[in-house]
Amino acid sequence: MRYSSISDFLNVGKAALAKGPVAMVLVEDDVEVDTTLRHHLQSGFHQVLALMPPSFALPDDLAGVVHRIDYDMSRQGAMETAVNQIIAAAPGNWLYYCFNAEYLFFPFCESRTVGEMLAFHTEERRDAMLSYVIDLYASDLNANPNAVSLEQACLDKSGYYALARTDPANHDHPKERQLDFFGGLRWRYEEHVPQLRRKIDRVALFRAKPGLKLRDDHTFNDEEYNTYACPWHNNLTSAICSFRTAKALKRNPGSTFEIETFTWHNSTPFEWHSRQLLDLGLMEPGQWF
Repeated sequence: MRYSSISDFLNVGKAALAKGPVAMVLVEDDVEVDTTLRHHLQSGFHQVLALMPPSFALPDDLAGVVHRIDYDMSRQGAMETAVNQIIAAAPGNWLYYCFNAEYLFFPFCESRTVGEMLAFHTEERRDAMLSYVIDLYASDLNANPNAVSLEQACLDKSGYYALARTDPANHDHPKERQLDFFGGLRWRYEEHVPQLRRKIDRVALFRAKPGLKLRDDHTFNDEEYNTYACPWHNNLTSAICSFRTAKALKRNPGSTFEIETFTWHNSTPFEWHSRQLLDLGLMEPGQWF
């Protein structure tokens, strides 16, 4: 199932959006594209859309089960443009977006599907879920110069913090139930990361509705979507384990020669299991047991 553009998909394949949850994988390069797609298929998404350059190859078994859409992620505003087009076409459905070499984890995901989790989240009258983007990196950059290795993946086990998110329209008072979260490689190498790209929070799982718009800072024009919990108690959160920052830091000529290794005293091997992320406090089960 291949489409020449998002418009072609919406004209010919829009039926794929009839039932959620639907995952959108935004492909920026050819690193771990197949493992990203397989991971999200196995997580229980009803449909997976792969928005990727037409020159990239896709294994035959994946080409038959994902909706491949030719798309150029190098254009200015490509992320929010693509996501907002899908939002407009799928009102009421749960959607998710990530980039290649990113992997969604949520509490108990080894035995429960993303649909089961979102059904519970919906019962709690939530229309969006906060995700923390946890930076992954290869332990040996000599063996893996692009900083990507599924077998030798590491993450930071501490060094995460939150700051109040101020509201310029309200005399810079803190916004209710909104925080900016920091940590990982973007904190340790912040001199190489633009200030507006240092946050690790992303509202990656959300229910589409008319008029909803994703902004370029991974927040929405509906402020309730940007909250980390409801007013009454803690809610579920998820984690997106991502090689994206590590790739960028090793690809960028301004930083690559200054980084011999990403490992430090707070590095720990990633176990590819939700229990590790829960134990480290990198996601929250809320009232879901």
